[in-house]
Amino acid sequence: MSKKCLTMDKLVTHCKSVGFVYPGSDIYGGLANTWDYGPLGVELKNNIKKAWWKKFVQESDNSFGVDAAILMNPRVWDASGHTANFSDPKMDCKSCKSRFRADTLIAEHSKGEVNPDVMTNEEMEQYIETHHVNCPRCGNHNWTNIRQFNMMFSTSRGVTDAGQDIVYLRPETAQGEYVNFLNVQRTSRAKVPFGIAQIGKSFRNEITPGNFIFRTIEFEQMEHQLFCKAEDSERFYNEYKQKAWDFVISLGFSPDELRFHDHDKLAHYAKAACDIEYLFPIGWSELNGIHNRSNYDLSRHQEYSGKSMLYLDPVTNEKYIPSVVEYSIGCDRLLLACLCDAYDEEQLEGGDMRVVMHFHPFIAPYKVAVLPLQKNLSAKAKDVYKTLSKKFMCSYDEAGSIGKRYRRQDQSGTPFCVTIDFDTLEDNTVTLRDRDTMEQIRMSVDDIAAYVEKKLEF
Repeated sequence: MSKKCLTMDKLVTHCKSVGFVYPGSDIYGGLANTWDYGPLGVELKNNIKKAWWKKFVQESDNSFGVDAAILMNPRVWDASGHTANFSDPKMDCKSCKSRFRADTLIAEHSKGEVNPDVMTNEEMEQYIETHHVNCPRCGNHNWTNIRQFNMMFSTSRGVTDAGQDIVYLRPETAQGEYVNFLNVQRTSRAKVPFGIAQIGKSFRNEITPGNFIFRTIEFEQMEHQLFCKAEDSERFYNEYKQKAWDFVISLGFSPDELRFHDHDKLAHYAKAACDIEYLFPIGWSELNGIHNRSNYDLSRHQEYSGKSMLYLDPVTNEKYIPSVVEYSIGCDRLLLACLCDAYDEEQLEGGDMRVVMHFHPFIAPYKVAVLPLQKNLSAKAKDVYKTLSKKFMCSYDEAGSIGKRYRRQDQSGTPFCVTIDFDTLEDNTVTLRDRDTMEQIRMSVDDIAAYVEKKLEF
């Protein structure tokens, strides 16, 4: 199927009907841009996280994981600059009272030909006025001036109103890695260069999120911070660009639908920054970022906390604050890309069409579906299901014709279907069907687990 045939609306419908993603608080009419992961979605998401952790922690030299608290000392966000600078340029439509990001209005109006990231507020206002950019909701051209809105969610900590302190839901996970630099280095006896990785929830008060789970107010990040000597940071930055690219390719993505995009505008402390973009149905959009952040982060936390972030090289006795090479990828956004990449509509002989999700077997929600040919074979089928379930996630289905059950598993992305028939009772063999080729082979029940595990290698 051509990518042009897949729309976001079609994908949303498929995800809801099959059980990947549901609208949040659905029975109450939902809550804008919140989403719940269903039985298939939660398995897919967990498998994506396992795949990332395997590549960037388990198989990486000198990398360690943390799971830092969502609520942190407010001084963390003063040091990181979020309290003062973490804001979006927003404009209100005076006619319908809707609020929009000015940079988004410009990007959508210009169809990506104008980059608002390099524009000042005044330049964005001038563009919107000169090109008569209208409100997407009511169609009027009646804007306020741009104002900056901080995107951090705030809450309070304390028992009584008088004793409450303002704290924030973290807008990113990276600070949890930076503030634990000394702890991890000490307890793990880590030597620079070494990495700290984390997978966790972040929260941003986005006014105009959208495009399904591409941008939401609650999301999960997978981040890896590499601490290194300043003179080595450029080399590690280039290595992590390649490593990030190779990881996405290993999930089955085509290089033709990925590209690097260097940032046009760098933060004052950054030496280099780039994104890997994926060709979503909405167009080329950011999938993950790689940044050479110099020693800015640890230096700021040293300044604000009063704790020395100096690292003592055990070989040279040199003391220095390490530089950071950061790799960050949104789990939800990668999951969306996996859904887009896997979705296919195949025309079969006889004119039938099947919807199939071609996930890499490692991330597929269910690895095997066990299907008794008839219900009176369910006892044997359930025995096989229980045996295989000890090895990997399996599903069991005995409702409807075998053809319809195959189609349901195709829509879920299950790589293998095991059909129990009357011969199974005689010789303990089953029919194993491949999702992608639809080819069927006969094998012993005792050989299924080893066969599937070989296919799951990642």
